[in-house]
Amino acid sequence: MSPTQPAPSPGTEKIRLDGRVAIVTGAGGGLGRAHALLLARRGARVVVNDMGAAAEDVAREIVAGGGEAIAAQGSVTDYPFVEAMAGEAKTRWGRIDILINNAGVLRDKSFARMDLADFRLVVDVHLMGAVNCTKAVWDAMREQNYGRIVMTTSSSGLFGNFGQSNYGAAKMALVGLMQTLALEGARYGIRVNCLAPTAATQMMEGILPADMLNLLRPEYVSPAMLALVREDAPTRTILCAGAGGFEAAQVVMNSGVHLPAGDDAPEAVVARWDEIIDMTDAFTPDNALEQSRLELAKAGYRAEDVG
Repeated sequence: MSPTQPAPSPGTEKIRLDGRVAIVTGAGGGLGRAHALLLARRGARVVVNDMGAAAEDVAREIVAGGGEAIAAQGSVTDYPFVEAMAGEAKTRWGRIDILINNAGVLRDKSFARMDLADFRLVVDVHLMGAVNCTKAVWDAMREQNYGRIVMTTSSSGLFGNFGQSNYGAAKMALVGLMQTLALEGARYGIRVNCLAPTAATQMMEGILPADMLNLLRPEYVSPAMLALVREDAPTRTILCAGAGGFEAAQVVMNSGVHLPAGDDAPEAVVARWDEIIDMTDAFTPDNALEQSRLELAKAGYRAEDVG
């Protein structure tokens, strides 16, 4: 059994990336390798980044298949290395169009048992690694008025997962990074999105049966990545993918209630709790000011007077 891949809608053109230059971190194996290979098949020139020699193997695989690729061995936590990697890509190919922030590491333990060094390591690789890589390409994308950036988030960050406080914190932080960079990059043609993949890892071996693990192959996630870096890509989208399934997640808020200030305000919050958490009228704010606008409007100010 294999998952059904989405069929293009009538009239939908095949996504091509000819002439585009992509950097994929953590691309020596697994999901990053699948991303790099798909980008290359669709015409992109690819910088394959990873810590070890596997990056060279993937780059050779792309070249053997008729594509263009170079390997960059080093850590995304090392900003001088990342800056040099981006510089080499621009020197060689003249531009940088796509960045896939995929590099990661796991140090799973319950929070009570977790060493703070392991917490910092995971945050450093996932969050600061993405920050480093994005910073290294940001000016080039602004100058060329074009950029596509994908942050790899996770359901562990969006919804929580036992034993992954470090990983979940880093992954949800990437959503916040995406939200702001999408706003700041909009005028420069830079679109920033998040991908929340479900793909088989060594962690799942022995937990899920082989037939399920087979459905969670990385190549079933990469089509979602491609959709997020296409010419007419969205921005500020959280796209989930795995086993041929594709879903969207959003950070939303509702209209809530207005309560007068006073000593009994905390009790009033509790008394109207069901109304406050009712998400029937939930919406996705355009930016952080939407919360203050909503709250001031409920306090009696006209919408046009609130920012």
